[in-house]
Amino acid sequence: MFVTRGREWLARLAPALLGAGLAALALGPALGWGLVLRYDLLFVPSAPLLPDRGGFPRAVPSDLVVALLSRVLPVEIVQKGFLVAIFMLAASGAAALVPPERRLARLVAAACYAWNLYLAQRLMLGQWALLLGVAGLPWAVRAAGRGPARLLLALIPAAIGGFQAMLVSALTLLPVAVARRRTLVTAGVLVLLSLPWAIPALGSGAVTDPAGVDAFAARADGPFGALGSLLSLGGIWSADAGLPGQETWWTATARLLLVAAGLYGYARLRSERPEWWGGLAVAAAGGFCVAALGAFPAGRAALRWLITLWPGFGPLRDGQVYLAPLALLVAVGLAGVLRSGASAVVGILAPVLVLPTLAFGAFGRLAAVTYPPDWVAVQRIVNGDPAPGALLSLPWGAHRSFAWNGGRIVLDPATKLFERRVLWDDTLYVGLPDGGRLRVRGEAPLNRRAGDLLAAGDYARLPARYVLMPASQNGFLLVQAGWKTIFRGKELHLLRR
Repeated sequence: MFVTRGREWLARLAPALLGAGLAALALGPALGWGLVLRYDLLFVPSAPLLPDRGGFPRAVPSDLVVALLSRVLPVEIVQKGFLVAIFMLAASGAAALVPPERRLARLVAAACYAWNLYLAQRLMLGQWALLLGVAGLPWAVRAAGRGPARLLLALIPAAIGGFQAMLVSALTLLPVAVARRRTLVTAGVLVLLSLPWAIPALGSGAVTDPAGVDAFAARADGPFGALGSLLSLGGIWSADAGLPGQETWWTATARLLLVAAGLYGYARLRSERPEWWGGLAVAAAGGFCVAALGAFPAGRAALRWLITLWPGFGPLRDGQVYLAPLALLVAVGLAGVLRSGASAVVGILAPVLVLPTLAFGAFGRLAAVTYPPDWVAVQRIVNGDPAPGALLSLPWGAHRSFAWNGGRIVLDPATKLFERRVLWDDTLYVGLPDGGRLRVRGEAPLNRRAGDLLAAGDYARLPARYVLMPASQNGFLLVQAGWKTIFRGKELHLLRR
């Protein structure tokens, strides 16, 4: 009896264990001691509970959750926990949508949903909060229609993830809720969990640059054009999110064949009548259409017009993010085709075989590092000052490339390090496959004002109490304008009025 129960527990835990194994394979050196810093994957030591970055509250409430957890555990452990949880949650959730008696098929769904191009590209942009919500998506689909308490619990990962994770969840769950006649309850839960970011967004005064439509439009990252890239769960707007070899003919063809098999398998599931079948199909089709809008001039023109009417349409610029329900549909569909025996084993291995360069930290693109002591020293000085006033971060740009971080690009750590308002250039420059860049102007009006004063050389009127800059950067003009050095180390130079 005990042996039988042990086997049953192992079968139940197998998808989560597979997710943990895939996490170890994908993260590799990133699991070493330290923090992984790449684009939006920015964690800082002793993070304040409510950092003030201005603009749209993209990191709400994820920054608060990280700061609270970091009061109990080292921030390095907190970050590793979230990254591993993405893979484990995705794998176990996709498996939960497959009947429990199909044990190998459950592992097929787990592997496909926890290892695909969508997840890989978003991870390369450091969008861990979004991926946390996407990982919890199958659990939310399973909970839809089973009462508000279960749905509320299932949506906690998306609620932590913030606005993008909740929008993807809404796109996926509302069609499922309509089919199950639970629309009002589902919509109410979604609205409730969106309040932490929706309320500050309405009062932020953030603006949306229509030029972002072209910058965030889906792009070809393989030989089959933008639509073929989207169908293979890729097509992200940033050239910096790509993996080595993803654009080759054989890998792109293999990914498309895997998706085709998943679509075929999902169509066959209709005869089994899972309660979420039609809703997930509608969500996947709708998400693909939103993503495909940016691939056509007429679609981009329509999006620019909508954003001009109301900035709230801004999240539609990054249409590729809404491929998440399609990724889930494909994973469950593959489990429907590859149910047992050798075919199931092939299905478990296939996602890794068609996207091998996600392994080992995407071949070194992800690695753990530690902050130099200067960052903590500056943080203590600024946070210990009771006088009001913002901190302005230089050089004037959103991202940094530090030698101690292996030259990897990351969002300016100053934006999350201090308890006071941080003025920074939230203008985004999007790298294109041809080597060019598109400029999307920042959202926060006060940041724009500071940028205009810097451009005019009017350092005396900067609306800040502190200026933080690299130690290697010349601060002579600031000193001439009345700023005084209060800290200068090997890495950082801090000035104050």
